[in-house]
Amino acid sequence: MKVVFCEKFGTHKDLVVREIDPPSSPAAGEITVDVSVRSIQFSDIVRIQGNYQDNREPPFIMGGDGVGVVSAVGEGSQLAEGDIVLTGAGCVEQATVPETSVLPLPSGIDMAAASSFRAGYTTALHGLQLSRIQPGESLLVHGAAGGMGLAAVDIGKLMGARVIATASSDDKLAILSSLGADHMINYSDGFRDEVKSLTNGRGADVIFDPVGGDVFDESMRCIAPYGRVLIVGFTSGRPALAKTNHLLVKDAQLIGYTMGGLMRHDPKKHEINVATLLDWLAHGRISPYISHQFPMDDIVDAYDVLVGRKVVGKVVITN
Repeated sequence: MKVVFCEKFGTHKDLVVREIDPPSSPAAGEITVDVSVRSIQFSDIVRIQGNYQDNREPPFIMGGDGVGVVSAVGEGSQLAEGDIVLTGAGCVEQATVPETSVLPLPSGIDMAAASSFRAGYTTALHGLQLSRIQPGESLLVHGAAGGMGLAAVDIGKLMGARVIATASSDDKLAILSSLGADHMINYSDGFRDEVKSLTNGRGADVIFDPVGGDVFDESMRCIAPYGRVLIVGFTSGRPALAKTNHLLVKDAQLIGYTMGGLMRHDPKKHEINVATLLDWLAHGRISPYISHQFPMDDIVDAYDVLVGRKVVGKVVITN
C-alpha cells in the first residue's frame, strides 16, 4: 500500500511516496480502515520544516484526517465492517488503529467533506464561542479563503453574524461571495477604511485572525468598542506585538487559543463541539469547500498549490 513519508526535515518537495506492506490484522480493541480520502493543511508545511510546536522526528507519515470504510475489526469491537469512520492516520491507504481513536460517521455523509472539516471547523467554532459573538454583530474574517477562515465564515453566518471576508485576490473573493459572506475586501491595498465604512464608523465587533503581522496591526485600527480579536495563528510568518494602550483605549480584548489546549483541558467540550459539527454537516447546515483534489502520487503538487496560496478551503488526497 502507498504511504506519504517525511523522511527528513526540509520542504514539501522532499516528501516521498513509498509502497509498504499492509498493516497487520486488528487485535482486540483495534480496527482496520481502508482510507478513501484524506486532507492536508498549512500546518503540515511547518511540521515538514521541523518548526511545529510538538514536532515528531522523521520519518513520519504526513497528512491529517482521513475518511474510510472499516474493513476488519478486532475482538469485542463496537464497530462493524462497512462502517464509515474519520481517522487521523494521515496519508495512507490502509491503517490498523485503536477503535477509540476513530470517529464514527453517519452513513451517506460526503467523505471528502468529512475528511476536511474537523481541524478548521473545530477551531472556528471554539473561537467564535470564546468571542461570545451575537446575532447581528459584525465578524471580520482574515484569510477567509483558507481552511480555517472559510470555516469561520460558514459558522459565523450560521450564528447570525454579518460577515466581512478578506482575501488576497478577487477570484477568491468571488467564491467567498457565493458561499455566503456579506462583504468582501481584497486586503492587498488595506482594509481598515472599508471595514469602518461598512460598519458606519464603528468597526468590527469580532475579528478572526489566522494571519498576524501587519494584518493584526491594521485590525487594531478598525475594531469596535468592546471588540474581540481571536488570535488563531500567524500565516504571515510574523507574530504580532499587541500594544496594551490600544487595547485600553478601544476597550478591546485579545483571545488566544488552540485546539490542543481545549482537547487537553476540556475534552468533553471538544467532544460536544465535534458532535455538533457532525450534525450540522450531515444536515447541510455547514458546507466545507474543497477546491483541489490530487492522487497520492501527486502529493508534492498538492502541497505546491497550498504553499502558492491557490487553495480556497481545503485540498484533499484521493486514492
